[in-house]
Amino acid sequence: MLYDITLVVSELVTNVVLHAYVGRDPGRVRVAVQFGPGELTVVVEDDGSGLRPRPDSPGVGLGLPLMAHIAERLETRTTIAGGTQIRVWFSLRSQDARPN
Repeated sequence: MLYDITLVVSELVTNVVLHAYVGRDPGRVRVAVQFGPGELTVVVEDDGSGLRPRPDSPGVGLGLPLMAHIAERLETRTTIAGGTQIRVWFSLRSQDARPN
C-alpha cells in the first residue's frame, strides 16, 4: 500500500511540475494527507492554469488513469484561483497499514 501511495503522490507532483505552470512563472504545489475512518486521502493542489489537454505534452497521458486504477477513488476540481486540486482516496486495509 505504501508503494501505491508513493507512486500516486509522485505522479501528482510530477504533473504539477510538467503541466500546471506552462508559459508562466513556476508556482506552488501543496500536498496534504488526511486520515478518516478506514481511509487515507491525499490532496495535491496548485495555482496553475487548470487541468486541460496539452498537444505538446511531454508525457504519454497515462498518469491520471493509472492513479484512478490504483486508488479507491480520484476526484479533480478547479480551485477558486483557477488551479487544480486532485484528491485521491486509499482504503486502510488494517491498522498496520497506517503510516506512523
